[in-house]
Parts: sequence; C-alpha cells; structure tokens
Amino acid sequence: MKKRNRNGEIWDFEHEMPVVAGAGDVILGLDGGTTSTVCICMPIIPFSDSPSDPPPVLARAVAGCSNHNSVGEAAARETLEKVMADALLKSGSNRSAVRAVCLAVSGVNHPTDQQRILNWLRYIFPSHVGLYVQNDAVAALASGTMGKLHGCVLIAGTGTIAYGFTEDGREARAAGAGPILGDWGSGYGIAAQALTAVIKAHDGRGLETMLTSSILETLGLSSPDELIGWTYADPSWARIAALVPVVVSCAEAGDDVANRILYDSVHDLASSVKAVVQRLGLCGEDGKHSFPLVMVGGVLEANKRWDIGKEVIRCISKYYPGTIAIRPKVEPAVGAALLAWNFFMKESLRGNLS
Repeated sequence: MKKRNRNGEIWDFEHEMPVVAGAGDVILGLDGGTTSTVCICMPIIPFSDSPSDPPPVLARAVAGCSNHNSVGEAAARETLEKVMADALLKSGSNRSAVRAVCLAVSGVNHPTDQQRILNWLRYIFPSHVGLYVQNDAVAALASGTMGKLHGCVLIAGTGTIAYGFTEDGREARAAGAGPILGDWGSGYGIAAQALTAVIKAHDGRGLETMLTSSILETLGLSSPDELIGWTYADPSWARIAALVPVVVSCAEAGDDVANRILYDSVHDLASSVKAVVQRLGLCGEDGKHSFPLVMVGGVLEANKRWDIGKEVIRCISKYYPGTIAIRPKVEPAVGAALLAWNFFMKESLRGNLS
C-alpha cells in the first residue's frame, strides 16, 4: 500500500484496520463542485443485480470546493483526498477494500485535466483499483439515469453547464466555462445581473427596481454605493450566487426588472440544452424522439412560485416535444458511484471473457 505524507497523517486510520482480501469491497463516487465536494462509499453490487433505487450507501463525507480553477491545484487535491479518506473511515473501510473510484469534478474540461488527476489518483490507490475521472456534469446525468450515460443534463447552481451523451458514446457540452466566459443563467449570473441593475438604477442608467431595497436589506447595507465595496471585498462565485432567492422573491412580488432577469436566464439555460441536443441529434431527425433531460442544481429546484426549472422545461419542450424531464432521486455523488460500478462491471466482464 502506498502512503502519502504530503497531507499529514490523513491515512493513518488504516493502520488500525485489518486487511481482509475480498471482504467488504467498496466503490467510491465523488462529486466535486465549486461550492462543495461530496464523496459516497457504496458496497459492490453483484453482477446479477442492477442498481437499486436508491442504491445502498455505506457512508457520506462532505468538504469544500475542489475546482482547481477556483482554489488552485494543491488545495483541490487536498480536499479530494481528505473527503475520500473521511468516507472510507466512516464506512469502516480502507483503500485495500476499494475496487473502483469515479471522481466527477468541476474544472475537468480537457483530456489533460483527466490525465493529471488520474496520475495523482494512481499514486494514492493500489494498482488493482479502477480509476475514472469525469466532469461533475457527468455524475449529475448519471444521478437521473441511474448510471446510464444517455441523454442531457442541465446543471444550474452557482455555475451552469449542459452535458450530453448518445448511446454510442458521443458527447457534447455547452456553457460551463465560468462567469467571465458567459455562464449566464447560473446562480452567479442571475445575482450579478441583479447587482448590476441596482447600480444602474442608482446612477440613472436603469429602471427603478425593488431589488435595491431587498438586496440592501439582505446584506445590511444602507446605500447602493456600499455594494461596490461589498462585492469586491470577496467576489467569489458562491457568495454572489447566494442572492438568487432575493431576485426570485422580487420577481414574485411583480418587479419588472427581476422578472426580466429570470426570463433571460431561462432562455440562456434552454439555449445551452438546445445546443447539446442539436449537436448530438438526441431528438432524432424529426426532432420528436424522446430523450432524458436531467435537471440538477439549486436554481432549478421547484420550491418557489417563480419556478425557473419548470419554465426551462416548457421552453425546451416547444422545440423538442420528446423531452423527458427528470429530477433525480439521488444526489450526483451517488451518480458518480453508479458510474464507477458500471465501469467496474464492464471491466470485470471483459476480463472474464478474455
């Protein structure tokens, strides 16, 4: 067993655990995002079984941001390693019991990103462990399809991305490049437009809006001028995105500016899905074929009268009547674990046939 010391004594708990080959074999599924990172430890499901709904979970561990574009590569790796160790400790397992790991991490946008993480994982886990690295959107898709990579997923939380797969393995994505490169429709995008609207109303470039009083009250500020200092003191994506509920409340109260921001966001999100569906031909030549559309993220949750997710589905269904909207019953980290299970089973079957 390889042991790493860079992060202190993170794996020391393993010394107190007996190593019994084949006993209690587990899979790790990890969903790493800009706001939080979740790791699931799941037992191996026999070949004869299919993943149950929901599948069994032995342990769940949570940590902070693991997007290397946001916190740097060293901090991201430390978070990933700690959350995996925590999940194994909680499950009473160690690295010798792991058979497969799927890391689905935001910021994995290129094969070089995947290979860099795979090389690092290989240094942590024994050589028999199957290792798989994907973008976090792939785990979100799998959480709605119970591990099957087919269809499209739309994530709209702090950030946003649309990601799709055909049944023969082709894939495509739209958005997901971060707020500076146009991830409008995300929580950050909605809140940033609201802050901008307040500043414009204050200096005479925009319409008066209820957003001014509501945002100032929420932040404990007395003047729009103070928003400048508040924003640039810590312009982190999640901190800005936390203002989305204020925008939704103002829209529900009839504020025209807030409503326009949300409607524009709906069309931005729908356009990302349409781009993926068209590139992959998920809707068929006649545009009417059915395909799953998995909806994930706080912006899309149906907990308000102004239901952004419902409006996105309505917009997309006008173009693609075969759209089957799915709100997952399990979290994306479980989707990552199911992906690891599928990869592991395919490799095991291939080994048995060879």
